[in-house]
Formats: sequence, C-alpha cells, structure tokens
Amino acid sequence: MRFLVRLIPDLGHVSAREQLRASAGALVGIAVTGFASLLILGPDTVVPLLVAPMGASAVLLFAVPSSPLAQPWSIVGGNVSAALVGIGCRMLVADPLLAAAVAVCLAIALMFVLRCLHPPGGAVAVTAVLAGPSADALGFAFAAIPIGLNSVLLLAVALVFNRLTGRRYPHLRPAEAPNAHGTLDPPPRERVGFTLADLDAVLKAQGKVVDIDRNDLMAILTKAEHEAYRRRSGDLTCEDVMSRDVVTISPTTTIDEAWHIIQDRDFSVLPVTRDDRTFVAMLSRENFIEAVGKGIGRPSLRAGKRLANGLDKGFSTQMTVDSIVSKDSRKAFAHTSIAELVPFLASARLHHIAVVDETDRLIGLVTQTDLVMALFRGDMGEATNTGAA
Repeated sequence: MRFLVRLIPDLGHVSAREQLRASAGALVGIAVTGFASLLILGPDTVVPLLVAPMGASAVLLFAVPSSPLAQPWSIVGGNVSAALVGIGCRMLVADPLLAAAVAVCLAIALMFVLRCLHPPGGAVAVTAVLAGPSADALGFAFAAIPIGLNSVLLLAVALVFNRLTGRRYPHLRPAEAPNAHGTLDPPPRERVGFTLADLDAVLKAQGKVVDIDRNDLMAILTKAEHEAYRRRSGDLTCEDVMSRDVVTISPTTTIDEAWHIIQDRDFSVLPVTRDDRTFVAMLSRENFIEAVGKGIGRPSLRAGKRLANGLDKGFSTQMTVDSIVSKDSRKAFAHTSIAELVPFLASARLHHIAVVDETDRLIGLVTQTDLVMALFRGDMGEATNTGAA
C-alpha cells in the first residue's frame, strides 16, 4: 500500500482557485477552438473540426502555462512538425501500427532539434497516421488544417485567457540585464549564493528535460534562499535594528537648505515628511547628482544663486526639494523581517529604507549597515551555539 501511495506524484500545493482557473481555461479554449473552426471551415467540411491532441495541449496551456513545453513555439511548432512527420510515415510505411510507432519516434527527435518539444505532438503524429480518408485527401495540408488551425486558435485563447486571469503568458526568455554601472561585474545579489550559471551547470550535468523554465526555477530557488535568510535571522525585525532619531525635512525645504544639512551632518539621505511626520519621499546625494547630470552644468550651491551654465534656466537652489526627490521610495514596517529587506538593500541604487507605521508616518530608518550588522550578529550567534554544542 505504501508503494502505491509513493506512485502518486507530489505536485505541491495547488490552490482551489488555480485548479478552477485551469479547468475553466480548458473549457473556454476547447469550446472556442471548436466553434471557430466550424465558422471557418463550414458545417459541410470533411476536415475534422477538432482533433483529440488539442485536449492535451489545453492541459499544458491552461494548467501549466509556465512550462517550456507550453510556450507558443512549442504548441504550434511541435504540433505542426509532428503532423508532417505523421503524414510522411502514413505515406511511406504500409503497416499502420508500425507507421504510428515510427511517426512518434521521429516526431520527438524533430521536436528536440527544432526546440519545440510538446508532449501532445506525439499524439498528433499518431492521429495523422490513423486519421483515415481525410488525411489521404488532404495530404501534407493536414498539418495546416486542422492541426495548425486548431493549434493557433487554442493558443490565441490561451494568450487572452491567461492575461485576463492574471497569469503571465507566454514566458519570454529574459533580455540580458546590463550592469547598472556599465561594468562586467554581476549585480551584488548575484555575487553570493548560487547563480544562473551554477544552475545551468547542474542542469547540463543532469542532461534531462526539466519541465520548468530555467529562469522560473531560478526565481523559485532564490525565493527559497530568501526564506532561509528569514529563518536564520530569527525574529529580528526592522524595529530591532532601525535608527529612531531620524532628521527629516519638509517638501518645501529649499535645495540649498537640504544640501547644507546633508553636508554638515554627513548624511547620505534625508527623509522628506509632512508636518505630521507622514512619509513623502527620500532625498539622497544621488538626487543632487542626477539633477546636475540632466544638463544643469557646474552647480554653485550658494543660496539664491542660479546654477551656472545650466540648460534648465529655471533651476535655482531656492527651489524646493520636492522637485528632485525620488518619488518611488521603498517603505517597510516595524514588524517587517530584516530578511525581507535583503532583495531591496542588495540593489546597487538602494541603500536605505524608511520604516513607517500603519498610518504611513515615519518612525525609523534601516540602512545597509544596519542589515549587515544584524545578519552578522545572527551568523556569529549561530556559529557560537554550534561550537558550544
């Protein structure tokens, strides 16, 4: 009995909502594909309006749309190429059973070569061999109608349905993200732990088909790593490590005043808040540099002086900081685990996070230094406990 239980695959937790979404998608996909084929081909056509392998394609497109086997090129290229192989084997091999076996074999090999592996393609190859008189009448056109037509229609429904239900489809291969500094160094988050190159090396050593996009797999493993950070950091939250006596400025503070506070007190950032301490944005030294880099020229930050040689003649040090602050400043709460800040503070352009309460009032500030020291103390404590044991 235990052995029989072990035969049941472990799919992990799939929510009832996701199960309903996938089932409803298949219903809509097959129904629309069938009725659209009827409208296109007409009720008197001898061509099958719907071929059985489309049911298997629907499972992939609506239940596991992130799979490499369910991507647009996989369904169209896989089904059409398998149909062409099946028709060829029907014409060249007299025995139907042998023709079906050879067709599946060659279809899989061709799909590997064309990088469009699609499991229903095997069924398409068998269908093309055993289709009957309609396949003889159509010849290789059978690959276009009904196979190609059904595949394209089902794919079109999947594109719309997945988008409307909040699922990302298709899963495009990500573009190469350049280093923000224009150097060859990988981003900080990719310099520790495992990398995509490490994952590729393992997959290459395995030499097997993995039914998940490698970038999705990398994202899952990275989130698991962050979860491990959270577990190792224990109960440490922003409230435990944040600075509480935070100097702030208002949105109406002039650029000149803000610059002198940053310079005189050697700050990297200044939170911008309203009179009731409601957080507005974060003003950093980089904001001044960006303002200058937009063609302002060589700045003279003396009060009341217009920036010399500026292209924007309206720019003055008497302008308010609201005109140059970063509007998309990240925020955290006192109860936020410090491990949750790792992805943000590992960014090359984010070094501080404002901590706010439930009413969005500023109560503290967490810096990269705070995070490093907290994780360092946690690791040291863990190492000490291990040594004591």
